[in-house]
Amino acid sequence: MLTINSTRTITRLDVPGPKARAILERDRAVVSHAYGRVADFVMSHGLGSQVYDVDGNRFIDFMSGIAVNATGHSHPHVVRAIQQQAEKFLHVSSDYYHESWVRLSERLDEIAPFAEPASVFLGNSGTEAVEGAIKLARYHTGRPYFVGFMGGFHGRTLGSLGFTASKTTQRRGFLPMREVTHIPYPYEYRPVLAMQPGEADYGETVVNYLEKVVFKSLLAPDDVAAVLVEPIQGEGGYIVPPASFFPRLRDLCDRHGILLIVDEVQTGMGRTGKWWAIEHWGVEPDIVCTAKGIASGVPLGGFIARKRLATWPVGAHGNTYGGNPLAMVAALATMDVLENGGIQNAADQGDYILTRLTEMAAHHPSIGDVRGKGLMIGVEFVQDKVTRTPDARLRNRIIEIAFEHGLLIMGCGANSMRIIPPLIITRAEVDEGLQIFEHAVTMAERELL
Repeated sequence: MLTINSTRTITRLDVPGPKARAILERDRAVVSHAYGRVADFVMSHGLGSQVYDVDGNRFIDFMSGIAVNATGHSHPHVVRAIQQQAEKFLHVSSDYYHESWVRLSERLDEIAPFAEPASVFLGNSGTEAVEGAIKLARYHTGRPYFVGFMGGFHGRTLGSLGFTASKTTQRRGFLPMREVTHIPYPYEYRPVLAMQPGEADYGETVVNYLEKVVFKSLLAPDDVAAVLVEPIQGEGGYIVPPASFFPRLRDLCDRHGILLIVDEVQTGMGRTGKWWAIEHWGVEPDIVCTAKGIASGVPLGGFIARKRLATWPVGAHGNTYGGNPLAMVAALATMDVLENGGIQNAADQGDYILTRLTEMAAHHPSIGDVRGKGLMIGVEFVQDKVTRTPDARLRNRIIEIAFEHGLLIMGCGANSMRIIPPLIITRAEVDEGLQIFEHAVTMAERELL
């Protein structure tokens, strides 16, 4: 056992235990190996920001099901709403109507990140939300092409996969949609474009590249239906764009009649301390995609568009499970929790974590950059801070050590770590998780640096 700057004691767990190992063997026999697993964690149950495996080991959850468990595990308000709905009916199909579907759509209209009335389409997942958004953009504009960003992740179905550009393994062999032109994301820590005199920041550099290079040499702007972008890039490394990026991008889109679609699948639903991450830049998109945290773990995704854009006819888009009653009530209950302190807690705890991590970085040679908003925080690991050489091996070892000591955490990008606990996490749980995290960093540095 080891104690670091705290009265809490860090203990190495016996993981995976015997019950977990038995289930892992069964999993390997029948579950597709296409899934990428982070650690040999076999969950038994959870409550709030703490989870337990089948052998009784307790963990602090710093990944919340990849930002899905916004209200934590088994929040009583959400569980009660699902139980009550399950006693009434589980499914009716999107060919009919029910009130909770209307109520959720009304609430999403109320919080939409644009001023005008909204049209809401609900399905099952983030990739479906993106698929629907790009179909609507193409239909409404009559234009064939799109702009996406290097490092972006928007899903794995063929339409959304055309935009996904975070790992080659996700695209290799699948021949995704080819009408997407990718440009660099404004990644200030690792810029690939040279800033020009007079540019305010690297965000302006990227938009100028789109306007002055791509739109002049490669892609006519009046052929572009939409730009699809994550307000904070997720899988690409939890990258926060510079201040000028979104205002300049919005202006460029307006001048050429191009729609701005923001993928808030991971950033939305209060994750960054506001309902939508795009609100941090004071920019109104045309369409916003949502999923993950919207229903606390019940599968749900959808997109919210300016109502005037929804010019497609009846039957142009649809799905069987749209408006699923369990998902609707789970989402309504989730929004209750977020409105009643969850979003503010995300902002407060996020500020605290960023401060702690910045202090931590001053004492650890491997922590090259700390960035984020609310409870969407990235830590980038390097071999040294001068050359900024990425260190994926060390990042991966930190994940292993953290798991062995009771912390669930996962990577993003080539060499970064994401910290995305439930939005209801307490300060005591944050401190416990950060203590284990720093211990893991220390141990990994001793082994590998």
